[in-house]
Amino acid sequence: MPSVGIYSYELFHFYDVKQIIRVGTAGCIQKGMDLGDVVIAQGSCTDSNYLHQYRLPGTYAPIADYDLLSSAVDGCKKMGIRYWVGNVLSSDVFYDDNQEWKNWAKMGVLAVEMESAALYANAAAAGKKALTILTISDSLVEDKATSAEERQNAFTNMMKVAFSLI
Repeated sequence: MPSVGIYSYELFHFYDVKQIIRVGTAGCIQKGMDLGDVVIAQGSCTDSNYLHQYRLPGTYAPIADYDLLSSAVDGCKKMGIRYWVGNVLSSDVFYDDNQEWKNWAKMGVLAVEMESAALYANAAAAGKKALTILTISDSLVEDKATSAEERQNAFTNMMKVAFSLI
C-alpha cells in the first residue's frame, strides 16, 4: 500500500490524472471461485494503518468509483468473462501464518490483495476516480494456484476489461 499510495497521490496531485484503473492478482478466500476469475473490487477492507493518516473520527470504508465499476461489469458481461463484484481485503501481510483471512471470509470478502484500499482512499481524498480489477491467481480455501507461465500469459481478461473503460 505505501507504494501505490505514493504513485496514486503523485498521479492525482502532480499530473492531474482523473482516474486510475489498477489491474493485479489476488488470492480468493471464498469457495466457488476459480483461478482466472475476475474480481471487480467494489470496496476495500484493510488491516493496514494507511487510512490513519486521514485522521477520521471513525472507520472509513474505501470504495470504487461507481461509474467505472458499472462499466467494468458491463464489459465483463459483453465479453462473456466470469466475474465477481464485492469487497476485497487489502492486506499488508502476504504470508498469513495466523490465517486471519478466514475472519474476513466470514464477512463475505472475496479475495486478498495489497493495494486497493490505499488507491481508493487517495482517490476519494483527491476527488478523483479509481477502480481495481483483479484476476484470481490462487486460492486460500482450496489447494489451487497458477503456474509461473499461467501468471505470465493467462491474465488478459482483466486487462481487456480495463482497456474497455478508456
